[in-house]
Amino acid sequence: MTTKTATTAATAPTAPQSRLSINLRQSGIYVAFALIVVLFAVLTDGALLQPQNISNIIVQNSYVLILAIGMILVIIGGHIDLSVGSTVALTGAICAVLTVQWGLPWPVAVLLTLLAGAIIGAAQGYWIAYFGIPAFIVTLAGMLVFRALTLTTLGNQGIGPFPDEIRSLANGFTGGYLGNIGLGPLGGADLVSLLAGLLFVAGFALSQWRKRAARLGYGQAVEPMPLFVLKIVGVGVVVMAVVVQLARFRNLPWVLVLLAALALGYSLMANNSVFGRHIYSIGGNLQAATLSGVKVKAVTFWVFVNMGALAALAGVIFAGRLNQAGPTAGTAFELDAIAAAFIGGAAVQGGVGKVVGAITGGLIMGVINNGMSLIGAPSEQVMLVKGLVLLAAVAYDVWTKRRA
Repeated sequence: MTTKTATTAATAPTAPQSRLSINLRQSGIYVAFALIVVLFAVLTDGALLQPQNISNIIVQNSYVLILAIGMILVIIGGHIDLSVGSTVALTGAICAVLTVQWGLPWPVAVLLTLLAGAIIGAAQGYWIAYFGIPAFIVTLAGMLVFRALTLTTLGNQGIGPFPDEIRSLANGFTGGYLGNIGLGPLGGADLVSLLAGLLFVAGFALSQWRKRAARLGYGQAVEPMPLFVLKIVGVGVVVMAVVVQLARFRNLPWVLVLLAALALGYSLMANNSVFGRHIYSIGGNLQAATLSGVKVKAVTFWVFVNMGALAALAGVIFAGRLNQAGPTAGTAFELDAIAAAFIGGAAVQGGVGKVVGAITGGLIMGVINNGMSLIGAPSEQVMLVKGLVLLAAVAYDVWTKRRA
């Protein structure tokens, strides 16, 4: 009895420290992102953080961020998808044919394009889930097949221009519905954008508080209150700084509104739904998931259906941004999406990763591209830095797992 009491007393104080170390390990990607932003802000004399440039970073990388949301779920499930770049090209071509050549209304064309992407994902998911062919092989074949179909559909030429509504979704901005408000030396800023930013920060703070309260209710370890408050304040400052800059330029990009909705929806699905927990369980331990009654084949199938639909959405956004569907669209997009997922904290073996982390990883790649472009770095240096960042992210993941 004495030994048991002594053991409990010795181990109990380590729980908060373990929780703290886990939080610090999971927050490494966000600290790295902040440091990269600060570095390039200094190197570019503040040009990186100018309102127009922040807007450009979001708009120019929107399609990669959409792909990263789907890719992180695929990787969490223990798979990979090499075909998303070709799927972006093919679905962009389909949308161009439907709107430009056939003259269908743009909402109908977009819905049919998303359906086509889902069918592409279903075709690949069927071979992977029900035939047991590795995803690497199936999607590698898909990368070649869908690129060939793109060239066949377009006839080796671009199709455009797209309807104004599709171009506005890719490049447009929300209107100034409530006018501007003065921010002193910063000038005027769109009131709707500022209110949206404040609403997001309030929602984030409330969700984190409820999560902390739930952990305490179950007797689980949580981070110290000062660290918790620092996290909320840090996120609030960063979000409002970005929103203020966007509100000073041309309000919120519509594609940012779309990304925010996708990030929120998929984060809730991954963390709070049965389907999301099943994805994690399959990637974490396939045999245990199978023995626990998880319908592994069905979950895997729908993960790839979802990836195809998101790739189609990215195809519409990318084609609308260029105002043309081209045969070379989507080249190497799969590499950017995979890199974003791994830089954002996905584990190579599967079972680990967050939607917000994947978006952060995509933004890191976008900031590196933009920052090095502003300082006039040649393309080979950009590729070198991005490769080293990816290698460092994966090495950090492996190192932390070995320590654990």
